[in-house]
Amino acid sequence: MPPVPLPLRPELEGLLPYGAPQLDVPVRLNVNENPYPLADDVVADIAADVAVAARDLNRYPDRDFLALREDLAAYLAGEAGVRLAPEQLWAANGSNEVMLHLLQAFGGPGRTALSFAPTYSMYPEYARDTSTAWVAGRREADFTLDPTVAAAAIAAHAPSVVLLASPNNPTGTMLPVETIKAVLAAAALVPGGCVVVVDEAYGEFRRAGVPSALELLAQYPQLAVSRTMSKAFGLAGARVGYLAASSELIDALRVVRLPYHLSGVTQAVARAALRHAPALMAQVGSLRDERDACVAWLRERGLTVADTDANFVLFGTFDDRHAIWQGLLDAGVLIREVGPDGWLRVSIGTPDEMTAFKDALVEVAQL
Repeated sequence: MPPVPLPLRPELEGLLPYGAPQLDVPVRLNVNENPYPLADDVVADIAADVAVAARDLNRYPDRDFLALREDLAAYLAGEAGVRLAPEQLWAANGSNEVMLHLLQAFGGPGRTALSFAPTYSMYPEYARDTSTAWVAGRREADFTLDPTVAAAAIAAHAPSVVLLASPNNPTGTMLPVETIKAVLAAAALVPGGCVVVVDEAYGEFRRAGVPSALELLAQYPQLAVSRTMSKAFGLAGARVGYLAASSELIDALRVVRLPYHLSGVTQAVARAALRHAPALMAQVGSLRDERDACVAWLRERGLTVADTDANFVLFGTFDDRHAIWQGLLDAGVLIREVGPDGWLRVSIGTPDEMTAFKDALVEVAQL
């Protein structure tokens, strides 16, 4: 029987699904995970709460997960000093789904999403999947964003959504508050409105004294700030992302989400982890220290390193970065070949993992 053609959307033909390498090697430093497994008491509390949730799995979960939103509001009040009502919080299966909800609500045919490269590789895919036009402006050579250039791009393209990662991925660059304000001012002039999304997936790793965009929410109703529990909380496997914004913006996301999108088990896991936030955040400090030590070590060996407020480091440049990546992999160390040509990105691991990375890099790159 001849193959039956499938009516695949033309813009999806020939494309491959997203996928960072998932290889079984001794040292995995490629996808910005928290390298520390959850402590036994956290695991026990999660297991106990999941057991309770399991007794009601014959019923649909709380569709609007109000208790989780209250817990997230309490967490942000402590972490960023910003008090929000539960109605200003949203959550989904990872910040990826949060972003998809945003593009479903505010993007679509005839609309444009704008960001500034290099940045997170999934942003254009969110746009593609929602039939939203995609425009990538440029960052400066040092990966900062010139507010004048950003405002000009917004005026030229009139996007309905602007996506700004801060800290940026893959560079680790944090956006100054004044730059975000300039983008918001330009977005306010877009006919029909423009939502500005500041993606703070790595926000907890920012250096001391660096403010969060959450502090701007009260002034700018078109602002949304995305966070995740995958990184700082060490819950990458739980898939919990969340968003802070005005209640009106959150209500728009409720329209496009699928019914009961956040399972009862997921809600239980997230709430149990949030009860242990102070202990889990203690690991963040050690990862910051390890990151800063890695930056200093790489620079001492003559490499160029982007300033970073995240749990990863972008470094280079190499004439043949793939050869360096492959050499590290052959030595049992997996990092990420991502970002501009010549650059590589390493996630921050445990002290032992970082020693293995450094030893392998010295050998492979002949530092």
